[in-house]
Amino acid sequence: MISHTPRALFSIIVIGLCSYANANTVIVNESDPEVRREVDVRFGPGADASYFARNGMVTSSSNHATFAGLEILRAGGNAFDAAAAVQMVLCVTEPYASGLGGGLFAMGYDANSGEIFALDGREESPKAFHAGRFKDDAGKVMPFRDRITGGNAVGVPGTLAAFIKLQNEHGSMSLAEICEPAIRIARDGFRVPETFAANLKHHWDRISLFPESRRLFSRPDGSPLQAGDLHTNPELADTLTLIAQEGANVFYHGAIAQDIVRAVQTDPVQAGVLTMEDLARYQPLDRSPVAVSFDQYSVYGMPMPSSGGATLGLMLNLVQAHGLENLRWGDADTFSLLLNIQNLAFADRNHYMADADFVDVPVDGLLDPAYASERVALIQSTQAIPTPIKYGKPTGAVAPPQAQQLQHESQSTTHFSIVDRDRNVISITSTLEQHFGSGVAVPGRGFLLNNELTDFNSTQHDKAGELAANRPTPGLLPRRTALGAAADTLGGKRPRSSMSPTIILKDGQPYLVIGSPGGSRIIGVVFNALLNTLVFDFDLQAAINAPRVIGRNGRPEMESPLYRDTTLRQELKERGFKMVDAQAAGSVQAIRVNPNGWLEGAADPRREGLALGY
Repeated sequence: MISHTPRALFSIIVIGLCSYANANTVIVNESDPEVRREVDVRFGPGADASYFARNGMVTSSSNHATFAGLEILRAGGNAFDAAAAVQMVLCVTEPYASGLGGGLFAMGYDANSGEIFALDGREESPKAFHAGRFKDDAGKVMPFRDRITGGNAVGVPGTLAAFIKLQNEHGSMSLAEICEPAIRIARDGFRVPETFAANLKHHWDRISLFPESRRLFSRPDGSPLQAGDLHTNPELADTLTLIAQEGANVFYHGAIAQDIVRAVQTDPVQAGVLTMEDLARYQPLDRSPVAVSFDQYSVYGMPMPSSGGATLGLMLNLVQAHGLENLRWGDADTFSLLLNIQNLAFADRNHYMADADFVDVPVDGLLDPAYASERVALIQSTQAIPTPIKYGKPTGAVAPPQAQQLQHESQSTTHFSIVDRDRNVISITSTLEQHFGSGVAVPGRGFLLNNELTDFNSTQHDKAGELAANRPTPGLLPRRTALGAAADTLGGKRPRSSMSPTIILKDGQPYLVIGSPGGSRIIGVVFNALLNTLVFDFDLQAAINAPRVIGRNGRPEMESPLYRDTTLRQELKERGFKMVDAQAAGSVQAIRVNPNGWLEGAADPRREGLALGY
């Protein structure tokens, strides 16, 4: 076991990070008592309170969604059925983070075939969208707040199509059975939790620009919903009922499609260019997972247009190339290494990665262990490598390079992980982009539309005049990296993402399923949690609760419990790291399949998460 370095500050973490863990998880002591005592000192009482179950497990950031997924598992559904039910409930209970108007990435393991698969349900650019859509009448790029609001930023939604594909190919229950819990909750209502109310209050000025959206989320007096209010959405219940009866066709070709297009094109704030043809053309795509070996584990992540799998794989390769010896969680030497590694990986991520159907991305070269050895040699000591670090030149890199800068990505995303009795596994990260997406609600349908097109660069070129890999590109191209018949179809460009749903196998069998929301911080969040689990041997809940250090090839960030450790912060400062105090980053939802057959679930207390099994 890799050793740990205790610090007195960690006893206070219970206040900020463990409040939900104590309420929502059950303590089952199956760990080594010596490790357990050490973790208790570091993270506070109850922080190692993973939830253990034998048959199936669901963990999500919404109590209602977790209960719905468990309800499906207990009724005989598999992990893929439960995932669809969880997402449908999240459409109701977390409309600020995901929904029918958004998109997702999914990593799955089919126990019957032993296949790991990657499903791309990312939003797609309308055919007519181009970089000029982000400019004002004077030809200047609009402020970010203006770009994210209104119909102009709406991409073709992919969530529903992806789940229906997942259900058709891997599920065992009917769409009506899957939608029933969400329809029930939307019609009967639920009590608004603190996170929902806080997000609504913070974004009420944007929501208020759209009468339909304001009506959906307001009290009778017109003020925003408050924590504890009963919130019903009968229009969404009717929409889900219609989908349950008619399937995806009504959403992408029929009456709902017409309402979506009308809402986008007639938006008085900022009309968009989405058409019926764009909706009809949309396809969720099977893609080849990104895979790396790390120690005794096989790690599988999402391919482009998510940068998550390749960047996380590169980080793990860099750690392995450096060596796992002498790593001690909590000391300045180890945090220095982890920050340098994250910054190195983000230098390549920011430069090369985008939709590989539209640009050439040298993924094989980036994930070549020899390349990791070359890049990790830049870490000559425990000193900070000055940022921004220049990108490397892996095998297969195109010339001239397609430069890229870090784009803003919203933390308004959600993640859930599920394992069933047969050990089918699903890891899904789902989003609307910004909190409450574009702010545009589809009249009479009860759901919001994404603003995912703002994940593209705002211009065609960077400051040096080089083409940006993640630039908006009008028109259609073959989906050349899709698998199967979809590779012969035409589609619009999909904006780059950092979503990192991840599945890890040990000895060829599922071992860990994990992921998180958090915008471009997602990759670092998952990286921290994975090392805590795979290298530092933390119990799963402790691995998730532990405060994180995040590097994105700029100012490095420490979550507040670490930042308040003035000794540690001074040590890092002397090494050249000018740390930024970061609030809670991410909301990791994870399940581990232990060698004794028990499932260990953990939900991140940074958000109102819940892990449950049976």
